[in-house]
Amino acid sequence: MSPVKVWRTEFLWPTRPFWLVTLLFLFCLSCARQTPPAAPVTLVLVDRGWLDKEFRDVRDREFGEFTAATGIRVKLLPGSESAIEQLRLWQRLLADTPETKNVHPDVFGIDVIWPGILAEDLIDLKPYVAQDVSAHFPELVANMTVNGRLVALPSRLDVGLLYYRTDLLQRYGYHGPPETWDDLEKMAAHIQQGERARGKKNFWGFAWEGALTDTLTSNALEWQASEGGGHIIEADGKVTVNNARAIKAWERAARWVGSISPLGVTTYKEQDAMNLWLSGDAAFMRNWWASYVVSGSDRSSVKNRFAVTLLPRGSMGRAEVFGGDGYSVSRRSAHLKEAIAFLRYLSSRNVEALRARVLSTPPTMPDLYQDAELSKENPHLQNIKQAVLQGLVARPSTVAGPKYFDVSAAFGKAVHAVLMHEKDGAAAAAELEKELHRIIGSEGPSQSGVPTASIPHAPR
Repeated sequence: MSPVKVWRTEFLWPTRPFWLVTLLFLFCLSCARQTPPAAPVTLVLVDRGWLDKEFRDVRDREFGEFTAATGIRVKLLPGSESAIEQLRLWQRLLADTPETKNVHPDVFGIDVIWPGILAEDLIDLKPYVAQDVSAHFPELVANMTVNGRLVALPSRLDVGLLYYRTDLLQRYGYHGPPETWDDLEKMAAHIQQGERARGKKNFWGFAWEGALTDTLTSNALEWQASEGGGHIIEADGKVTVNNARAIKAWERAARWVGSISPLGVTTYKEQDAMNLWLSGDAAFMRNWWASYVVSGSDRSSVKNRFAVTLLPRGSMGRAEVFGGDGYSVSRRSAHLKEAIAFLRYLSSRNVEALRARVLSTPPTMPDLYQDAELSKENPHLQNIKQAVLQGLVARPSTVAGPKYFDVSAAFGKAVHAVLMHEKDGAAAAAELEKELHRIIGSEGPSQSGVPTASIPHAPR
């Protein structure tokens, strides 16, 4: 018997029904092969961040890498540059309204003070990112957790830093930056007096942000928390702002206005403080990390003549109020699996390392602060690491939830009144305590969670 006949004998189809089933299977398989492939999934992202070329280049690189690895495409939805306008837009996009019925973003970049405001419209990430959470600083994860639900993964850390002129410290015999707030006040006054005697009549000792924005809340919280004056509203919801230590911290800052800081400092936002600093007319400045990059640029008159350190400590230690961003997934996403994959990518070690290396963005992962090459390229990262180790302080945004901006507005107005010498600290604190009880009680703020008072959230 030939080999061909043996093959045919051993593989004859034994019954007619099985033969028909097999033909049907092959026919369906053929049809499936001829069906055009499904269109690739396209995710819609709305993100925060600067619009400069460097940032756009990094972002485009990230999108390309993610698409190449997964086949999932990403479309970026343009947003406003103003943080408060961003928040309003995010709320409209997350809500099921006629205005946004044809726009359904999947992934949202959010500020660290937004989780409590947006939580109801975001998915709980815990079941999907359990293996990722431990890679981030626990304080940031806790801040992104609302009523036990993890509504965002951290992606960028920010803290306030003290900028100081190395050349001026050397000129006036100081061997290092101030350790305490009292040291800062004395050193700033001494250097200011000396520089004015040298002909710089518009020189000031200390530039900071005193305008009625959320950054004033950050500043004042740093002052009072470092003195043991509490966190405005504690994690258990208790209002603790009316105390002697907080009052002392506010009144000390009021003493700076017109002495070591310009009278106009009570109108200064981040850019205003930075302009005074960049012009070379300030010995010290409190500002966020972004000022580090600009201070070292060619447009800066303090280039190669400055350094950064932690904010001064008070009687109870240092208090570093943090900012930053994270990524969330909308409850309305039609591509939940793909959106979570993209969120995990954006919050991954590789992406944070790239942004730290190219954009000097502080990572949210302790592991990256051990990278010697990264730290060499960005020396300020070690200060941020020390800030984390010595205790990050969160604004009461998570505990206040949708009422946070009303809390911040009330707190800022009270502190601002003290800075302007319109009220003494004790009177301002007593009135603030009553107002905060009203806000977090049954007469809380507007349901929108957007400020009802005039206190824009300054960009960071």
